[in-house]
Amino acid sequence: MNRKTDKQVKITEVCLRDGSHVVAHQYTEEQVRCVTRALDDAGMHYIEVSHGDGLGGSTLQYGRSRVDEMELIEAAVEECKQAKIAVLLIPGIGTVNELKQAHKLGASLVRVATHVTEADVSAQHIYAARELGMETVGFLMMAHMAPVEQLVSQAKLMESYGAEAVYVTDSAGALLPEQVRERISALRKSLDIEVGFHAHNNLSVAVANTLVAIEEGATRIDGSVRCLGAGAGNTQTEVLIAVLERMGMHLGIDLYKMMDLAEEVVGPLIPDSQEIKKGSLVLGYAGVYSSFLLHAERAGKRFGIDARDILIELGKRKAVGGQEDMILDVAAELAKAQRLGV
Repeated sequence: MNRKTDKQVKITEVCLRDGSHVVAHQYTEEQVRCVTRALDDAGMHYIEVSHGDGLGGSTLQYGRSRVDEMELIEAAVEECKQAKIAVLLIPGIGTVNELKQAHKLGASLVRVATHVTEADVSAQHIYAARELGMETVGFLMMAHMAPVEQLVSQAKLMESYGAEAVYVTDSAGALLPEQVRERISALRKSLDIEVGFHAHNNLSVAVANTLVAIEEGATRIDGSVRCLGAGAGNTQTEVLIAVLERMGMHLGIDLYKMMDLAEEVVGPLIPDSQEIKKGSLVLGYAGVYSSFLLHAERAGKRFGIDARDILIELGKRKAVGGQEDMILDVAAELAKAQRLGV
């Protein structure tokens, strides 16, 4: 691969954060310890641990965690000999106080996530993270919803606040390879910091998109063992590592150990296969936030509406992360219209 950077690619494993959506945020401390221990032993660079919606996400709106996330972060830190523990923070859900608590427990990397057009709300949290001495990354979610020029301007804001990298985050799994190429290339040309990429597999192009991102110079890459993440999951970590090794890129992560932990440790935690089913396919097709799927399916059952119709309507309304309360409203409106024959 003719990469446009000489920097080493670093992988952040997100199965204990993005994967939290799949298990309805019911991870136990022992499960987190087992997964973290196996990932650390395999040589994983970063392991993200928090509620699926980031620090402070354990609420009625986003879903209550079985175990307080701070206990899970502390447990994960205790299991690591070389990997670093990361957390996600979405301003408006998580606070600086929770960030400080996570840092005190040993989290050393934070990804401050905003909607792709709302980077300005990240300033306080990025400043605070840098003051704490944490590795600090900007995370521009729903990256398909903004033109490239606006994506660049928002990334520059995060850079100006002190972010050491900015991610193109395909939260809906809606981007196609050439769209990823265009966005990563634009950021690489416009920023003096690292560029990252986070994919979802709703259109079955997560690995392809990730390879394009690396080719264009992204050095921060997310993956999830067994695709364990919202919607149809993320770039499958063990598959990505195998592909990169075949391409001559060796990241210091043991492929056999990743295969084994995928089968023996993470596999048994998955309640259902992470294949692309009609719900997750519609997420990518409609460009809807991947964590909306379970909420839409529950609302569909409650109101007797096809969850796909709910997701398509949310896409038309350009719903973004944090607007989960809109799902019930849309379902109720569609059910009423159905009854009236509208």
